[in-house]
Amino acid sequence: MTIPSYLALAHDLADIADEITLHYFRASDLVVDTKPDDTPVTEADQAVEQAIREHLAVNARGHAVLGEELGFDDTDESEFRWIVDPIDGTKNYVRGVPIWATLVGLEWAGKMVVGVVSAPALHTRWWAGSGLGAFRDGQAVHVSAVSSIEDAHISFSWDTTERFEHAGFDENVLALARRCSRSRSLGDFWQHMLVAEGAFDAAAEPAVSPWDVAALQPIVEEAGGRFSDLAGVARIDGGSVVCTNGLLHEIVLSALGGAEE
Repeated sequence: MTIPSYLALAHDLADIADEITLHYFRASDLVVDTKPDDTPVTEADQAVEQAIREHLAVNARGHAVLGEELGFDDTDESEFRWIVDPIDGTKNYVRGVPIWATLVGLEWAGKMVVGVVSAPALHTRWWAGSGLGAFRDGQAVHVSAVSSIEDAHISFSWDTTERFEHAGFDENVLALARRCSRSRSLGDFWQHMLVAEGAFDAAAEPAVSPWDVAALQPIVEEAGGRFSDLAGVARIDGGSVVCTNGLLHEIVLSALGGAEE
């Protein structure tokens, strides 16, 4: 199989997820539990990840899978690893806020090569494959050309107070926001996709897991942007994420430097 064929498979997985998530969204009988880390998990999260794993077991036999809800299956020790967040933005999902998405990424020999972000309640899907470009609903997207931080539009994550204050992120990002033309706190996948399509110029989160960002990396990079953790390393397991149009990346990293442990 080639990257285009793996991208097509990722779209199939997103189609499966969309059918499930839309069925449960705003349902009065949605079952919601609390995980050990005090974050919510719904029957939709679990059903999506299970369905994706079952589809991959048939259509990508031998590939490893890492998912938020069911962990890491590395029994086949494959150079391919699918990384899945069944619902990114579960807190929004539970409250009926339409800003949530299923994230599907494929890592090949340690490099993220495919990413699909499907947000059916927003009627929007973003995707990319290495060397294929980045797209929103079939239209090619590209990061902005803003080169001055004073002209920049940024977004940052404000989830819990503990996460926002992580290692001084709150003070640093608010100081950065004061230098920018406009700031918002959209959080989750959407702010990074808006960077990829040029609506925002930078977005940052101080605390993330690999499944939160794996699908985002190929999209941002194929759109001409830069993806890294707060230390400036292009990795999905750094525990933080910064996405920019590339032109502003070093400025943003420098401004957020105090957030790095």
